Amino acid sequence: MDYYELTKAFGAFFAIMNPFVNLPIFLALTTGFTVAQQRMLAMKITLFSAIMCAVILFAGQKIIGFFGITVDQFRIAGGAVLAHIAWSMLNGKEVTSHHGTDKEQTHMSDLSALAFYPITFPMIVGPGTIATLIIYAGHAKDLESLIAIGVVVSMLLVLLFVVLFFASFFGKVLTSTMRVIMTRLMGMILLAIAVEMIVAGVKVVLPGLA
Repeated sequence: MDYYELTKAFGAFFAIMNPFVNLPIFLALTTGFTVAQQRMLAMKITLFSAIMCAVILFAGQKIIGFFGITVDQFRIAGGAVLAHIAWSMLNGKEVTSHHGTDKEQTHMSDLSALAFYPITFPMIVGPGTIATLIIYAGHAKDLESLIAIGVVVSMLLVLLFVVLFFASFFGKVLTSTMRVIMTRLMGMILLAIAVEMIVAGVKVVLPGLA
């Protein structure tokens, strides 16, 4: 894979996994957390994202094929999850999907559950990231090309870690009113993204509706 293709891949993954776009969502979902908890969460998110990307890059096509699932079907499911979260953010309500139910609190004390769902999946490593990874993996001609793609993704994961690790710095300059506005705004943006994901998936799964 030449330099041009790697640059093109970096641009594609950056557009999907943009850490600066995910930062306001991260701050909204971690309201009330300590700096230590936010930074621990940032480390876990980066670790889980790296593991998921590696698995998908090397085995994504076989995994979804084994279950008889297409990327577009996966896109619809991910869009539904994001729509649920976005609607709750718009209404200022807690979502058990990322805050946990009373029974789940003991299992989320180490932040691992929250780090994986819904921040790592489906927000960072969502249907778009999965589809892009599978497409580039399918075009790779050898192991060296796969490793090159992995390096590109790793660069973005390092940037993601830096941005989320210092999220507390950005949080200090945000007042309560600004956070409320940001949460509602990001909720609307998330809802729009979710609708786009669902529509794109439905158009392929049910072409007659298009």
